[in-house]
Amino acid sequence: MNLLYKVLYKLIASHLPESGVKWGGVPIGDFSRRFRRFTYSKWTGKNLPKSVNIEKGVSIADDTLLGERSGIGKNSIISKYVTIGDNVMIGPYLLCYTQNHAFDLMDVPMIDQGFSEAKPIVIGNDVWIGARVIVLPGVTIGDGCIIGAGAVVTKSIPPYSIAGGSPARVIKSRK
Repeated sequence: MNLLYKVLYKLIASHLPESGVKWGGVPIGDFSRRFRRFTYSKWTGKNLPKSVNIEKGVSIADDTLLGERSGIGKNSIISKYVTIGDNVMIGPYLLCYTQNHAFDLMDVPMIDQGFSEAKPIVIGNDVWIGARVIVLPGVTIGDGCIIGAGAVVTKSIPPYSIAGGSPARVIKSRK
């Protein structure tokens, strides 16, 4: 892990304009997209494909696995142990948390109990996740799924399902 590139990503790259932004006809968003991908690649030691897009304001762990032609919407937060497949579209403000607060002991305040064990999140291939979705620890979102905006995904979603709500439930199958 290269600290310089991590600092460049956190302090500069993540704050550059969104991908589609033009200024006086000049596509400055293209530079932003390339610079974010470059600094993240150098910071993590991963050679991200040119087809990957990490938007403005994304906070992402260095162990996140990103597939070909996948994009993460602006201001998303992705914690450690998350795998994102190929051809995944993620809207803005996605929250992926792989840990929760511990709360098992009744005689100890929850604030003093630390965290539960981390459980990985897996997002399959060809998935579309709408804006402001929350994905909780241990969830797998199967290939070909669509997750509606504002959903809270607490349990795994089978492949080719359309899910939404809080908690998210399967609304119908795409097959």
